Amino acid sequence: MSKITMSQLTHPQRVRLLYKTILRLHRGLPTELRALGDNYVRDEFRRHLKCNPMEAQLFMTEWARYASTITKQLGLRGKPKGELGEPLDAQSVEMLKDDQVVQLYELMLATKALNGDTITADDVRGSNQ
Repeated sequence: MSKITMSQLTHPQRVRLLYKTILRLHRGLPTELRALGDNYVRDEFRRHLKCNPMEAQLFMTEWARYASTITKQLGLRGKPKGELGEPLDAQSVEMLKDDQVVQLYELMLATKALNGDTITADDVRGSNQ
């Protein structure tokens, strides 16, 4: 039986494979984070269905990097090994479009609420105002 390589897959097949891989990886997340993550991934992949080829390449690269990071953080058994995620540096945030900043902010508020953290006035206003 011959093995199929990534280069033999069509773009839609690669997108579908990455999408399903991420959802499978999310099974190792705590229940609340899994639901939040699954919804976010579905929304992002739907939102980028009709993007241009350059955006599609960047989208796939970043989501593949995310999948790689989550794989390392969950380990072979699919259980979190310490903290999940990674900090965003200021340069990465500066490169985001306005709607992406809003989306990131909303995600931050949602994760704080899931963790039972108090949402402060600084969170609502933005800490750099």
